[in-house]
Amino acid sequence: MSDVNQSEIVSRGRGLLAVSPIAVFLLLYVATSLAVGDFYKMPLSIAFIAASLWALVTMRGGKVADRVNVFSRGAANGDILYMIWIFILAGSFSALAVGIGAVDATVDLALKVMPGWLVMPGLFLTACFISMSIGTSVGTIVALTPFASQIASDTGADAAMMVSVVLGGSFFGDNLSFISDTTIAATRYLGVKMNAKFKANLFIAVPAAVIALIVYTVLGGEATQIATPFHHINYLTMTPYLLVIVAAAAGLNVLCVLLLGIAGCLLVALTTTPVALIDMCTMMGDGIKGMSDLIIVTLLAAGLLEVISYNGGIRFIIQVMTRHISGTRGARTVIAVLVSLVNLCTANNTIAIITVGKVSADIARRFGLDPRLTAGVLDTCSCIVQCIIPYGAQTLLAAGLAHLSPVAFLPYHVYPAALALMVIISTMARYPRRYHRG
Repeated sequence: MSDVNQSEIVSRGRGLLAVSPIAVFLLLYVATSLAVGDFYKMPLSIAFIAASLWALVTMRGGKVADRVNVFSRGAANGDILYMIWIFILAGSFSALAVGIGAVDATVDLALKVMPGWLVMPGLFLTACFISMSIGTSVGTIVALTPFASQIASDTGADAAMMVSVVLGGSFFGDNLSFISDTTIAATRYLGVKMNAKFKANLFIAVPAAVIALIVYTVLGGEATQIATPFHHINYLTMTPYLLVIVAAAAGLNVLCVLLLGIAGCLLVALTTTPVALIDMCTMMGDGIKGMSDLIIVTLLAAGLLEVISYNGGIRFIIQVMTRHISGTRGARTVIAVLVSLVNLCTANNTIAIITVGKVSADIARRFGLDPRLTAGVLDTCSCIVQCIIPYGAQTLLAAGLAHLSPVAFLPYHVYPAALALMVIISTMARYPRRYHRG
């Protein structure tokens, strides 16, 4: 975090300069992509490099080495390096699982026993269940993205659409689970019990999930109507992949889940296939190489966001958003927008809640907002933003596993859109009434 006094008032000029790297990134990436008519042409890494250079140039005082150290401190954050470990192991496991036929066999079995129109809603419900069980979106994405990607390949469905179903379902549990970091952070700052926040949050998350299920059912009938030629299913090759799904649902640490999956793949390959050990090592190496671009983007994004925080950008956003609040609707809107903007600047929903948690609790007390629903909105809005930003760890991980661009999912985020709609309805219509006193 920044060494600058967190209570210091940030001037308008300094604040705008602090958040200007975000504008540089958006202008370079979005404007260029719109100009050429293709969001795949401009690499995210180039846009982040340009924004990072601008952030370092505009940093106040200090030698070049000192400024780079601030950037490097963000990139070397323990959470970021932990995610890179996940990227590396996920790339290895995914390549092995595909190489030995584990994913193909699992998909063949699923499509053989399940009507095509049920595939998408079934995938969404599975993602919801696993994420609720483990309290994190990352483990769910690791377990289900290769499955979703292969279903798309076998049925002719859009791969980005299928993987976006997994992303949406993974954040259902991230938002609601009792063991989710976001739930723990939100309830801690608002001073409410987890079960109280869970009950209030259900009024927002469940209707959104129902809307998503309806949409996925309609889309599923169209997306998976192409017949799939089934082959003889080698059930033994499925065991490593099913092992990963079961281990993830049981709440095992995601690194342990991936190591277990890799070990399972190696064991199955060595005992049932003619694939040599050196060939399996090559597969793993290729899988890691496939994640290299996403690892670079993760490091660049983390460093850039640390510089923005150091320069007072996040404090400036909080100042501006809390300056003019009137009425309960305005107060709830400010809390929702505040955590969303900070999440955009940190690419971490838990950190966003921690950053604005105290301010949100103060606003809730001043305007008589129900702390249970406020904690739910705080958690929900951070999860919405984290799900849709292309530089978030979850999207980068899903993109790497599915070999897609991180922006490919943007048109298909059904559940986050439904969740955002429910937050707006809750705020504007004072729904549910039992949690709205003002």
